[in-house]
Amino acid sequence: MRTRVDWDVVVVGAGPAGSAAAIAALRADPAARVLLLDAADFPRDKVCGDGIAPHAVDLLAALGVDGLTAGTAPITRLRLVSPRGVEAARPFARPAFVVPRKVLDHRLVRAAQAAGAVLRRRRVRTIAPEGAAVLVDGEIRAGVVIGADGAESVVRRQCGARAAPRGTVAVAVRGYAPSHPWPDGEQVITLDATRWPAYAWAFPVGDGTANVGYGEVLLGPAPTRAHLTARLHHLLPGCAPTPLRGHRLPLSPGRPAIGHGRVLLAGDAASLINPLTGEGIHYAVLSGSLAGAAALTPQPARAYRHALRERLGRHLRHTDLLARVTRRPWPLDVATTAARHDQRAFDELTEIGLGTGTLTPRLLAALALSLRRLGQG
Repeated sequence: MRTRVDWDVVVVGAGPAGSAAAIAALRADPAARVLLLDAADFPRDKVCGDGIAPHAVDLLAALGVDGLTAGTAPITRLRLVSPRGVEAARPFARPAFVVPRKVLDHRLVRAAQAAGAVLRRRRVRTIAPEGAAVLVDGEIRAGVVIGADGAESVVRRQCGARAAPRGTVAVAVRGYAPSHPWPDGEQVITLDATRWPAYAWAFPVGDGTANVGYGEVLLGPAPTRAHLTARLHHLLPGCAPTPLRGHRLPLSPGRPAIGHGRVLLAGDAASLINPLTGEGIHYAVLSGSLAGAAALTPQPARAYRHALRERLGRHLRHTDLLARVTRRPWPLDVATTAARHDQRAFDELTEIGLGTGTLTPRLLAALALSLRRLGQG
């Protein structure tokens, strides 16, 4: 006898991963009963760099979602300063965008509702298997639960996921400041040799403001807000972002298993954050859309693991390797030198940092040449 369910899919967390999951499930089956639960009312802010790679825009367009970047200006260039001061400034192969999460997430939630999802405000506290269903907070029966509830995911903890290993969690502060010190359409990232792995960023929105912040990987005691603020002002002198808010980031080498029976994890809840750049929105949209599509299959966890492995497996293996290699700052000097001298190397490096790129023979050759240049300098 089939277990009765109130909802075919319950998505916990209505950010980019959760909204993408809801939309993907409804595109797979427009008659599906999909419930979105979030602890906050929308629109609401979320601590983030706000950078939207073109890959995420493409994925959402394929789900029928457009207009997400309205009111912002395209980001056409990146200026990268390595830990020891090597600078590379080049155009992106495709424009990126900076959309404040208060705007982006609200637009995505509205798109999910327009697709047929039901949104309710609720802070989920427990999930438990119940036959062929999952019981949420002891009262909502779901065929499948998708945990997209962020870095401090309740769903992940309820699944019994292991604690993140040392060196796989970062902490950052972020605020908004006037964008006039930085050129329009150019992102600035300054890597910090003193506290490496760490960097500061300035991402112009296109409305006269910039998202400005600083983050570092936790390798010892958690830094104070005063320390994070001081490093931000040191690396980006003259900026005065307000209000400064902090956030933890679970980087991808510490990711837990993403499928547990009828419970799937997506986005930050699955620790899907690029360990090299901290970029997470592309991963969130991709994993959320794959989880949503898999949720309505006979074996959701198996289908989801297979789909995510096909789309991200090789890329994640390469970013995990690079995260270990770049525990010392000098490889970033090599990479920045390669980007400074070679547009194609720059393109491949940004694809690894923002998309699903991998280490190619051509990129390895460019890095080897840069290593020789630095050795001769």
